[in-house]
Amino acid sequence: MPDKSDLPQGTLDLLILQVVAAGAIHGYAIAQRLQLISRDVVQVPQGSLYPALHRLENRGLLTADWKMSDTGRESKFYRLTAKGRKRLKEEAASWLRLTEAIELILKPAGGSR
Repeated sequence: MPDKSDLPQGTLDLLILQVVAAGAIHGYAIAQRLQLISRDVVQVPQGSLYPALHRLENRGLLTADWKMSDTGRESKFYRLTAKGRKRLKEEAASWLRLTEAIELILKPAGGSR
């Protein structure tokens, strides 16, 4: 079983935007999807997820509507706004540049790992 990983600051927002970009989704499903896609490495507690969702909504990156979920309970479903799509694109590009640079630094001299 993989070790859980603490996310660097700001990373959770990027991951949430990426998951929501696929279509309207409620908070609990966002956490489940992140855990599933990451093979249990990314596990977001409710105490981190919901404040992040509210922050993204307040910044105009997400919008939300109350709807019935598949469990029959009313849930808040989040969608990406145009501003959120733009931010996702910018943040993803920045993250990829950074991870490529870190990979170069971590790569041992001579090119072998």
